[in-house]
Amino acid sequence: MSEQQFRIIAISGSLRKGSYNTMALKAAQQLAPANIIIEQENISGIPFYNADLHTLAFPDNVERLAARIKAADGVLFVSPEYNYSIPGALKNAIDILSRHPDKPFDNKAVAIMGASISALGTARMQYHLRQVMVYLNAYAVNRPEVMIAAAQHKFDGDGNLLDETAKKLIPQLLTALVELSRKLRSV
Repeated sequence: MSEQQFRIIAISGSLRKGSYNTMALKAAQQLAPANIIIEQENISGIPFYNADLHTLAFPDNVERLAARIKAADGVLFVSPEYNYSIPGALKNAIDILSRHPDKPFDNKAVAIMGASISALGTARMQYHLRQVMVYLNAYAVNRPEVMIAAAQHKFDGDGNLLDETAKKLIPQLLTALVELSRKLRSV
């Protein structure tokens, strides 16, 4: 009997071309257990949320992303920390999705990880993002916490993750995400 496949939508909170977080997301795709498929979504084209414009109709890319998140078994956020918090592009994407009538994050299992050149490795951003998930009725994996500090030293020139601790924790985080998703579906 083959193991059940789990489909996870992954979003990088960084729009930067050489983003350590997008590199970490790619590492998660490579390190994922065989039964977990991680599909990256790009939020760079999501417009600024404006209730005057988005109350009756959402842009096509927002409709598509909402449907993909709703259909997925879970969501993986991989994000840097900007000014001690959630990057504006990621927060905006979450804000517009939160207003969608299908409520794509409702009762959804999510996991959060991040990479930063700082010594704290996205700790403050992760805690803020967890607060946002509470409002959205999404459920975040508590452990393990994956915070890749000093990221400029944790990836090689080709964007491959070198940090052995993160390589060990990322599959554990993904497995915990699958377990949480299973629990939420059985309730």
